[in-house]
Amino acid sequence: MSKYKIALLDGDGIGPEIMVEAVKVLRLVEQRNDVEFELIHTPFGASAYFECGDPFPEQTKKVCDEADAILKGPIGLNHEDSKKIPVDMQPERGALLPLRRRYNTYANFRPVFLPQGLAHFSPLKKEIIGDGIDIMIIRELVGGLYFGEKETGVNAQGLRYVKETLEYDELQIRRIAIVAFNTAMKRKKVLHNIHKSNVLKSSVLWNEVMDEVGKDYPEVKVINILVDAAATYLCLNPGQFDVMVMENMFGDILSDQGGGILGSLGLMPSACLGDDKAYYEPSHGSAPDIAGKNIANPYSMIGSVAMMLEMSFGMEQEAKNVWHAMQSVFAQGFSTPDLSKPGAGVKMIDTQGFGDLVVEELRKMPLVK
Repeated sequence: MSKYKIALLDGDGIGPEIMVEAVKVLRLVEQRNDVEFELIHTPFGASAYFECGDPFPEQTKKVCDEADAILKGPIGLNHEDSKKIPVDMQPERGALLPLRRRYNTYANFRPVFLPQGLAHFSPLKKEIIGDGIDIMIIRELVGGLYFGEKETGVNAQGLRYVKETLEYDELQIRRIAIVAFNTAMKRKKVLHNIHKSNVLKSSVLWNEVMDEVGKDYPEVKVINILVDAAATYLCLNPGQFDVMVMENMFGDILSDQGGGILGSLGLMPSACLGDDKAYYEPSHGSAPDIAGKNIANPYSMIGSVAMMLEMSFGMEQEAKNVWHAMQSVFAQGFSTPDLSKPGAGVKMIDTQGFGDLVVEELRKMPLVK
């Protein structure tokens, strides 16, 4: 029997609610397979700051250090509540970026997946969606503006200023390029390289390294496209994309736009991989406005479980079963209030109800031999 230790970072807002549904799925996966999960809940984010005085406390670091994988819920507060926490201790700066830095999770996978059965969620026209959307956005996650040196102060003219550094070296670019090319080889062998080399010197170096790595993958067709054009084409013709690779800030923005063309970031899980550790999380925020109402859809949280099963534990078929189970629930006409409005012609259920139906559908899936 395989045994894995998973750190569960419930997070803030709707995080604990959707984590409960993810745990239901993990427990059923245990029953269906020769595997055992040791699940350890540990504080992280704003809730950890108020509980422990640190958004990424030492006890959580220890649990994560010892875990085989990390499953993280969304973090953050609304604007007013965020002011109750010192700027450098706010969840994104004080927990999320340090988590990425600690485990060097440089490769972020964000699937933008919309089969025809979920097309009604999208704001795009049917003729644009076509047979469905299936894009893998690969974002470099530990470099660029988010991790560069930062400086604030008052200049000689008495004006407040801020300076943030965008920095990449060729090793950082090369390793994410290799991830992107390997992913493209497993899919349609088409890779869109997203850049801004007409303005940014960082993109000039990025493209040089991409070209160098590409020589080792002659089967992959590389299409270079400016980031602003890519944003436009994601709305006008998303079907042209298969694998997209980009630097940190571009990836943050375009992957959220990917959630927009799906109709909600609630339909977008993600995986953050380093050489030695990985964590999995929904791409959306903590939605404090609906926290505690039991109306948040756990699709992205359960989808992150599916990605963990495949990418950390090698359980590819069971991961596919989890995806199919979730899509089957939607195909039967069910939805949650955060994704669908009254009168949308769906059978409205709550967070717990969606998780229960996913478990019910997963039970019907063929057992993995």
